[in-house]
Amino acid sequence: MSTKGTQRKSPEDWLAAGEPDEKHGRLKVFLGYAPGVGKTFSMLSEGIRRKNRGEDVVIGTVETHGRSGTAELTEKLEQIPQRQIDYKGTLFSEMDVDAILERKPSVALIDELAHTNIEGSRNPKRYEDVFLLLDAGIDVLSTINIQHIESLTPQVQSLTGVTVRETVPDWVLDRADEIVISDLTPEALVTRMRRGDIYPAERVERALSNFFRRGNLIALREMALQRVTRAVDQTLDDYVKRKQLGAHWSVAEKIVVCISASPGARDLIARGARLSQSINAEFYVLHVETETDNKPERRRTLDANIAFATNLGAQVVRLKGERVASVAATFAAEHRVTQVIFGRSALTGLKKYLYFLAIQRFTSEAPHVDLHIITQRTD
Repeated sequence: MSTKGTQRKSPEDWLAAGEPDEKHGRLKVFLGYAPGVGKTFSMLSEGIRRKNRGEDVVIGTVETHGRSGTAELTEKLEQIPQRQIDYKGTLFSEMDVDAILERKPSVALIDELAHTNIEGSRNPKRYEDVFLLLDAGIDVLSTINIQHIESLTPQVQSLTGVTVRETVPDWVLDRADEIVISDLTPEALVTRMRRGDIYPAERVERALSNFFRRGNLIALREMALQRVTRAVDQTLDDYVKRKQLGAHWSVAEKIVVCISASPGARDLIARGARLSQSINAEFYVLHVETETDNKPERRRTLDANIAFATNLGAQVVRLKGERVASVAATFAAEHRVTQVIFGRSALTGLKKYLYFLAIQRFTSEAPHVDLHIITQRTD
């Protein structure tokens, strides 16, 4: 079926369609960092378990890549025949999404989410076929490697020197109800490669000296782990908001530097940036506006501080409120911040008392936040 005359959905349309709904299918993605880590094997194993529990499971499409263990698992599940499409005199096999829709199983297994369909298919991309099945109330299990996620592709290409031709927009992974990493240590993956479990013998040494170099595998694995952590934290964030749970429910580190219109704030921002980079944390710079910020000199200093924070990759947040400590504590609680940095000048007398009173107020209103107090020079 041609795509001509069919209006394609935007990312916003697909995401809106993914709002919780009993009629919608659930999407579970098995994410890997390289070929051979076991994504397809894990997907098939779950499909077999669900079939044994009484669910109606079919294979929409699976690539075995000649691996005997994977091929054996496919024999245990019903397979929907592939559709043959003639393209410029050559026959190509593609997943038959219309046949799956007509068969209407409970669960469909669809390998290689980033696959580009041959011209003449119902949709240009396989992930669009997946969404049609989800819209029809069919659960989908699918697979993807980290290098095929659109925002990460340039980094992967720079790292490995390998051109990635097929990608999936990040919002597709955000639509997934569950992302599971198929993990294997780089050492174990190399062992599998040398045994001939991944590629034929004649391709092994070339692969090990290119994409499968140990440094590449370590970096790709780290990227995959970070992507899963992000997905877990997003899921947790939705759960926390829905259940109105406490601010201590957090997975990812989030660092906030609270600044004023003071030249010394740059040191705080720089320290926060170094800390966030060292632990791979989200980095925020927060300013709570007061009446004194309207003075021209302070305004210029504040603008310079904010420009400095932006250059260091911070997410700048500007809020208003009478009590700086309470505003900062509320922001920390709502965004499940894990660490906050405050500056402290060499204060004396009443200013010193008010400063420590504000710190006490912050810690009482945001008790689950690690607080860093950095002494600043006043010269």
